[in-house]
Amino acid sequence: MRIVIIGVGEVGFHVAKALSIEDHDITVIDINPDKCRRASEHLDVIVVHGNGASPKNLLQANIEGADYVLALTRVDEVNLIASQQAHLLGAKKIIARLRNQHYSTRESIIRPEKFGIDLVIHPEKAACQEIVRLVRHPYSTQVMEFEGGRLLMLGFRIVSKSPIANQTVRKICADHQNLKFGIIGVLREGETSIPWADFEFKTNDIAYFLIQKTDLENLLYMLGRRKKHSNRIMIVGASKIGRSVAGELQDEMNVRILENRREKAGDVANELGNTMVIYGDGTDVELLKSENISEVDSFITVTNNEQTNLLSSMLAHHLGVRQTMIHITTTEYMPIIQEIGIGAVISKNLSTVNSIMREIRSDQNEMSVMSFDEIDVEVMEFNPEIGSKVTLRPLEELAFPKDSIVGVINHHGHLSIARGSSQLTSEDTVLVFAKQSAIPKLKKLFNV
Repeated sequence: MRIVIIGVGEVGFHVAKALSIEDHDITVIDINPDKCRRASEHLDVIVVHGNGASPKNLLQANIEGADYVLALTRVDEVNLIASQQAHLLGAKKIIARLRNQHYSTRESIIRPEKFGIDLVIHPEKAACQEIVRLVRHPYSTQVMEFEGGRLLMLGFRIVSKSPIANQTVRKICADHQNLKFGIIGVLREGETSIPWADFEFKTNDIAYFLIQKTDLENLLYMLGRRKKHSNRIMIVGASKIGRSVAGELQDEMNVRILENRREKAGDVANELGNTMVIYGDGTDVELLKSENISEVDSFITVTNNEQTNLLSSMLAHHLGVRQTMIHITTTEYMPIIQEIGIGAVISKNLSTVNSIMREIRSDQNEMSVMSFDEIDVEVMEFNPEIGSKVTLRPLEELAFPKDSIVGVINHHGHLSIARGSSQLTSEDTVLVFAKQSAIPKLKKLFNV
């Protein structure tokens, strides 16, 4: 496909990187020469330096008849105008990143569809949803829901006292035959592995389990964890994400926001009636102690300064907070934070990348449900074709790529965790967890 990306900051760069690996014809446009240089040096793309809302630059990028135009600058107005120009010049489908969620409300005078936009992505909204899931599962480092919430993917750090530390996958499955679960990835020292039968867990690994929601408590018991509930929430930063999270949780939990701008704190206090807003700095140790930080269940740092987010999270972790969540925009920080182990990492940029990739791949009938922020694994949804190799024999008899694993089988709405003895049919929908390198081999197994 031919794809034009307007804006090659963090979001645009990572989308271009993912798409160029799949051998699409990519052109990127950006007004910032440094960003253009970075794209030119690190990506297999055509680079146009200039204003992405300019018809001249869009024509230079050969936008006429482009399969996709992605308007991903940080400025909503530029994205709207660029989308309108691309639509008038004949682009087939347009996706725009808009930070202001009011554009998508019914009351809005400026509606995205008037600018030819087919899909709007709100980065802060996606990040908010991820944080709320983590708050509701405070024992986990990452939570994803599939199949309407009936299926959970949860990440757990393996501590030295964990019952599965120094155990192989084969041994764990043999000891818990009545519990149906999948282990779809393990992060160890920044490297992702797809664990097969002989894989042995080590202390400080982060293991990602797939489980039906009804079996969650049994999984926690197997891991030596107990089910916990969050009630006391502290949010550092009355940013869009902070306000959205507070709005979602304030009617069911005790929510406090720390905001270091006095006027902003007053405005947010009026906006959020059931949230306590405190004027103060999230890196002030004495303030944190005075707010009984050690009794806080979930500590969420979502200021617009990621250094502040990191420092305040480290302080909270040291002072005894049970769960910390850190929002960052620089994706290169992610493996370092994971290695330190101070909390879960959220990135609105990578949430946006996931949404875009999911939309593009859905049009190719080989849908990537999502990729993860923390591990180098993608979730692919396959419908086996009649006569394909995966329908001819049980999974254990097939030559599956080592960097992939079948996670879930949906047969007419009935979910089951895949096992070696599982036999797929053309009536199934299958979730496969795989590294990027394994995807071409998987296509050959599922397609005729």
